[in-house]
Amino acid sequence: MTSTTKAPTYLHLDDIRKHSVEDDCWIIVHSKVYDVSTFHKEHPGGSGIIMRYAGRDATASYDEIHAPGILEDTLPPERFQGFVHEAELKSLIEDTSIENPKATKEIPSSTGYSKPDLHRLISVRDFEDVARNIFTAKAFAFYSSAATDLVTHAMNSDFYRKILIRPRILRNVKTVNIRRTIMGCESSTPFFVSPAAMAKLAHPEGELALARGCGAENIIQIISSNASYPLGSIVKSGLPNQPFFLQLYVNTDRSKSAQLLRKAKELGIKAIFVTVDAPIPGKREADERIAAENDVVSAISGARAENDKKGGGMGRLMAKYIDSTLCWDDIQWIKETSGLPVVLKGVQSAMDAKMAVEYGADGILLSNHGGRSLDTAQPSILTLLELHQTVPEIFGKLEIYVDGGITRGTDIVKALALGATAVGVGRPYLYSLAYGTEGVEHLTSILKDELETSLKLCGVTDIDQLHPGMLNTGNIDLMVLRGEHHPYIQWKPKSLL
Repeated sequence: MTSTTKAPTYLHLDDIRKHSVEDDCWIIVHSKVYDVSTFHKEHPGGSGIIMRYAGRDATASYDEIHAPGILEDTLPPERFQGFVHEAELKSLIEDTSIENPKATKEIPSSTGYSKPDLHRLISVRDFEDVARNIFTAKAFAFYSSAATDLVTHAMNSDFYRKILIRPRILRNVKTVNIRRTIMGCESSTPFFVSPAAMAKLAHPEGELALARGCGAENIIQIISSNASYPLGSIVKSGLPNQPFFLQLYVNTDRSKSAQLLRKAKELGIKAIFVTVDAPIPGKREADERIAAENDVVSAISGARAENDKKGGGMGRLMAKYIDSTLCWDDIQWIKETSGLPVVLKGVQSAMDAKMAVEYGADGILLSNHGGRSLDTAQPSILTLLELHQTVPEIFGKLEIYVDGGITRGTDIVKALALGATAVGVGRPYLYSLAYGTEGVEHLTSILKDELETSLKLCGVTDIDQLHPGMLNTGNIDLMVLRGEHHPYIQWKPKSLL
């Protein structure tokens, strides 16, 4: 039988250089030649950066910003023109190295800091210390920053320390079970990786490394709408049938969100976590003070970081596409469009938790965006207590998750004992990318070990045995409010919500 496979086309550099004007623009990426005559005009990073490489090799600049596969996912197949002629590949590599020295030589650190061997890291905080020293100043500011005076950011962790444990003794605790089912998916732990944007700023493989580490440890990753790699690439980098969830910022162009939701369903995503606590971004001053790195673009949402008169806050600048008109009635649209379970990420009061049940949410994630949205919002663990005080009937009607400030196994124990299905861990996993996939696995092992140790010292052999009576919440009980109204102020505004 005669093969109908088309022979590859090889192009000479002199011929490629002829296509170097706005209406006839070709570029080279990884020895592949693409016609971007139309695309460069709608490129999220602007036309200028593409035209700078018109008729030339753009690989080095492309790799600094983009994930592999974006061009193939974005451009129609007919825009692929062929390959650079094999005889000219060597000169192409040499030209690229001269223009971009970073492509061939790693620039040594000027601080004298020596990154410790991975095995020397024994706590979550150790990863943050490494990240502070080896990430770029902008990347660390973007990941670590929180809103204005950092009050909520600090309280997220502090309130876990205020809750005390009442251990039981003389129990056979030789073995413990920490497995949990989360949105119908089996997980080796009751914690998951919370969504966080642009992981490629921490490691060249970004979300791909996260996916591989989660697969190796059998935990669930929630992929951010502002991920640095395409959704399909992240899913494919995991194991067969590995469960993933998708975090969704609803786009002002609803058709784009609908397209993403349908794509998620096709790729086997198991649940949608809709962010509801950030209709606009909070003011994160540490992020604003350092200029945004040029042309940082999300592979999923297309969000772009740039600088303006307010500063260089990547969180703010990449959030321009988010639909601030999102409301309760839209939950049903998301459920119908995706055909997947929907979790509301960012519930911060008992009243809204009750409404989540009424509007058909399958779960809620009690979260204040890691303290990155509204400063002085109450910590998530306090909101969990508020649910018990005000709407105890919702426990059992939907799954309840908590994130923010969780850095120890005892934090996980406390959240589960108060009725949480599972907890999310966000920033620490970004910091773990200082070591790539191995860092993700090592961080997960540390949290697993701390959780198992804490359970055994509590006299517990299964996370299903945890209950509120094992905790002393007296230090924060006075801060738990009941209902929508203030406990003693009688004054009422002219307009009610």
